Amino acid sequence: MKLAVMGAGAVGASVLDLASEYDHEVVAIADSSSAALDGDGLDPETVTDRKAETGTVGDHDPADALAADYDVLVEATPTTLGDAEPGYSHVVEAFERDRHVVLANKGPVAERYADVRAAEAESDGDLLFEATVAGAIPALSTVADLGPTHVTAVRGVLNGTANFVLSRMAAEGLDYEHVLAEAQDLGVAEADPSFDVEGTDAALKCVILANVLYDREYTLADASVEGIADLPGSVLELAAEDGRTVRLIGEVQDGEIQVGPRLVPENGTLAVTGTRNIVQLDTAFAGRLNISGRGAGGPETASAVLADVGRLAKR
Repeated sequence: MKLAVMGAGAVGASVLDLASEYDHEVVAIADSSSAALDGDGLDPETVTDRKAETGTVGDHDPADALAADYDVLVEATPTTLGDAEPGYSHVVEAFERDRHVVLANKGPVAERYADVRAAEAESDGDLLFEATVAGAIPALSTVADLGPTHVTAVRGVLNGTANFVLSRMAAEGLDYEHVLAEAQDLGVAEADPSFDVEGTDAALKCVILANVLYDREYTLADASVEGIADLPGSVLELAAEDGRTVRLIGEVQDGEIQVGPRLVPENGTLAVTGTRNIVQLDTAFAGRLNISGRGAGGPETASAVLADVGRLAKR
């Protein structure tokens, strides 16, 4: 399959780098100000070297990447809230050209799900978005295989930054500000970590899961969200005395979306440590299923993107 990649950050660059491992080729890639195009397939090293040296991926305009000859548009620009732009417009343009779309960007399916599905319905292209929920963990494809109506609830640890902070606070008895600074030094947390520690990122993932499970439009406004920034270290100490710990848990059940710090057994399934994620599915006929792994990272998320491309190739 020929891919056009919108977004040249960690995920987009990793898709460019790994596409050939999955027998696909990237013919166009765009960052916010430029694009590189080659109908025979771009050389990843050439593009990344140029990006490092000049700050741009090529000599073309980003719109040229959308207009290129490709089979699948990979939308990997940063997630935005509200109107989900520019990612939403990229998706619509691809569908208007009857191209397939694979999302790493959560915005279009978390904030404009009905609009995206309507655009898909008018197109010969199909939409997949495994990478929008829990990185490399095959959460959405597992739901699809089980059948959304057979999944009664989904919960889990869906943000690696928040989980790293809580894990370190519990293990070392450190306060929130100290651990957050450590996470930033290690590159685990962004300079502005609010999207992660306030629960927004986990909530968006839960919104996407709700949209899939219930086949109706939920947005961030429908989620009850509480972060970890105001969580005192004493709570973790008291929890430990009772054999429990605290994790930022997102849950979708009975049409409701909730995200917030929750007490879980210290050695229980949901008490994953570090930056790991876990998705727990309650099912009507298969009992409870747990899928754990890396929920973020360039190559990890790119593997989910390219798995979706592979699914489209088989259709």
